[in-house]
Amino acid sequence: QVQLVESGGGLVQAGDSLRLSCIASGLTFTHHGMGWFRQAPGKEREFVAAINYNGVSTGYGDSVKDRFTISRDNNKKTLSLQMNNLKPEDTAVYYCVAKYTRQLVTTSGEYRYWGQGTQVNVSL
Repeated sequence: QVQLVESGGGLVQAGDSLRLSCIASGLTFTHHGMGWFRQAPGKEREFVAAINYNGVSTGYGDSVKDRFTISRDNNKKTLSLQMNNLKPEDTAVYYCVAKYTRQLVTTSGEYRYWGQGTQVNVSL
């Protein structure tokens, strides 16, 4: 049974930083491309960042580029998202996702496995 468990969300002020983590179990981590999506109330799900199976390739949504950094530790089966210079519009539930692939995947519909999400709230 595949499980993706996110942590690290919380309430911060604009300009602060947060680091989200996702621990994966029940899958061969090195065989999976990973990513982060987010969804704010009343808005569509949005691509945040993705990373391929070995961490060599990464991709970011336009709204987070140059502020967020995705990384993975294949030994610890952990995916991370370092979020700097947070803005109120970053407020959302953040989901960790996984897909059996060596490729970089940026489309939500392609991801088979989803975590339950962690809430990030950014105040002015």
